[in-house]
Amino acid sequence: SCREQPIFSTRAHVFQIDPATKRNWIPASKHALTVSYFYDATRNVYRIISVGGTKAIINSTITPNMTFTKTSQKFGQWADSRANTVYGLGFASEQHLSQFAEKFQEVKEAARLAREKSQDKTELTNPALNITSHQVLPSPIISSNGPGEDKLFRSQSADVEITTEKERLKKMLSEGSVSEVQWEAEFFSLQDNNNKLVAALHEANANVDQWKKQLAAYQEETETLRQRVAELESQGAHDSSSENNKEELSQTLEELELLIKAKDEEIQMLKSQKCSRWEAEGEREETLQKLQELEACNAELERRLHLAEQTLAETLAEREKIQNEVTKVAEIMDVKIFELSEIRQGLAKLVES
Repeated sequence: SCREQPIFSTRAHVFQIDPATKRNWIPASKHALTVSYFYDATRNVYRIISVGGTKAIINSTITPNMTFTKTSQKFGQWADSRANTVYGLGFASEQHLSQFAEKFQEVKEAARLAREKSQDKTELTNPALNITSHQVLPSPIISSNGPGEDKLFRSQSADVEITTEKERLKKMLSEGSVSEVQWEAEFFSLQDNNNKLVAALHEANANVDQWKKQLAAYQEETETLRQRVAELESQGAHDSSSENNKEELSQTLEELELLIKAKDEEIQMLKSQKCSRWEAEGEREETLQKLQELEACNAELERRLHLAEQTLAETLAEREKIQNEVTKVAEIMDVKIFELSEIRQGLAKLVES
């Protein structure tokens, strides 16, 4: 209104405490708003006002028992018992927060002085307390006990007692206000620390759950790898039998080579004797037939030798492939075991903390 004048303005993000949980902050708007201190000269009061659109986001009358608390480098808060809420302001820099806090302290002190002046005026206008130490009242008079009359006992010592009692009450009220402010500040500081601890606890619990899931996945993968190693070991045992077969094939090959060599020598001998076999036609036919049989046998032996060499090559290739796979699985097992040990150490440290 026209009777209120702004004395300080700044920009900040406005928050209000969640009325349901009293822990979480609810943003009042998506963007920063103008937050101003206003002074009402008619009522001699100070207010903090912030308007978002057509709605008053903050309308807080400052009283001497309020306290503005800095909860971080760029965030501060204060409680308004009349509005039954807690306001929070997030500033762009630490300097803006300090300026707002200093102005809050100045305005609170001005509100305290205004309250004391108002109380003094009330005391001066109250006839029951409008007695000065320079007044000398008459001696105690005892009136008659007639109806409608009261007994009046008033002296100068009574005035001194009233003044002393007033000073004592003012001192108690002042100490009570300071104590209330201190307790209020400590309460909100403890509440903020508790919120931070709760958030840290939730984060730690989430990390523990994630580590447990990762550990279970690693254990499952390790079990799969163990089964694979067992299969490869059994296949390796099967390969040992293949090695025995390979040795048998090698021995057979050697025998076939010796037999081929002997047959070649026999063929050469028959060929050398071929010239003298014209003497006997029957012996010649028999020799030719024997030579054909030897050549057919030689071809069969060569075919068997080729098959044996091919089987040996395939067996060696399969064995090399299995050895490479076993080596690869062993390396993966080493990496997984190392990761599992690190996770267990992390869980142990977390449990200790």
